Amino acid sequence: MNKVQTAIAEIRNMNNDELNQVIEAIKLQRTWLSKTTARALTIGDLVEFKGRYGNPERGRVVKINPKTVIVDAGPGQRWRVTASLLKVVQAA
Repeated sequence: MNKVQTAIAEIRNMNNDELNQVIEAIKLQRTWLSKTTARALTIGDLVEFKGRYGNPERGRVVKINPKTVIVDAGPGQRWRVTASLLKVVQAA
């Protein structure tokens, strides 16, 4: 059994208080991952991510906010993306 299957099996045996603790831990981990990724980015980096409907998008980082990154993907296309969803293609 892999980690995900083990976690799912354990979740099915939890009560409401235990589930709330797991949910809080997941939220904290997502925040940590997002902020770690944002700290690794610099303005001008070329990044890629999956846009709406799963379409791949590429663009340059123009602003880094605490939880999101503004990416310029061409004329009239600015995306506000959660940092953890970005993949650096080329550093500035």
